[in-house]
Amino acid sequence: MNYSTLTVALQGQVAHVALNRPDKANSLNETMWQELQAALEWCDAEPQVRAVVLSGNGKHFCAGIDLTMLLGVQQSVEDSCDARKREKLRRLILQLQASVNSLELCRKPVIAAIHGACVGGALDIVLAADIRIAAEGAVFSVREVEVGMVADVGTLQRLARVVGEGNARDMALTARDVSATEAARMHLVNRVLPDAEMALADALATAAQIAAKSPLAVRGTKEILNYSRDHSVADSLNYVATWNAAMLLSEDIQQAVMAAVTGGKVTFRD
Repeated sequence: MNYSTLTVALQGQVAHVALNRPDKANSLNETMWQELQAALEWCDAEPQVRAVVLSGNGKHFCAGIDLTMLLGVQQSVEDSCDARKREKLRRLILQLQASVNSLELCRKPVIAAIHGACVGGALDIVLAADIRIAAEGAVFSVREVEVGMVADVGTLQRLARVVGEGNARDMALTARDVSATEAARMHLVNRVLPDAEMALADALATAAQIAAKSPLAVRGTKEILNYSRDHSVADSLNYVATWNAAMLLSEDIQQAVMAAVTGGKVTFRD
């Protein structure tokens, strides 16, 4: 596909998706929301892709929703009937949520490499990633209350699960900036690297490490982790038993066991 707001490159078995509106601090306009979802759906469907790295070109990862788009919402949902106007607005919000959800629904692990600003809608996006790696100087913020609105694309649903209730409420209610160091301390990011280049290199290396594993095992592990987050221990144990009853006896496990016995190296097929 050709993208106007993203760059997408396949590096071996790793797809590198980069937000590409550097002159606008990679702010999220309507096209970028749509293309982000399209790119992640392509990564999910493409057998050669085993892991995904998401980054931002330029000085910032992403400055959140494009203010021009935000100001144009009223006009885009205009209708003489109030109920139809509200229905159009609800549909727009659900479409933006679907863009963010595409990271979580992608069966391949998504690793976010974050530098500079990661605020508002950008934080919604990286919270749906599996692993977050930050550069020193990165700044995180739940910005919505600052502009008089309630965050509605995923942050309020995912943030507390990552950083705990107290930290999530602090960030969401104050809209304050959180440094990369503090983000690591509250487990918002997995680790902090000295600069953007090193953060991206680390993300790509981590993705390559994942890509070398059994694709079936990696996809299944992400599925079970997501399910277990949202269900009880008992339900999750039952689900993984059913999953492995279907998926355990694969050629991948046979090759992995043989390699462990012989000391050889396994190259799993897509």
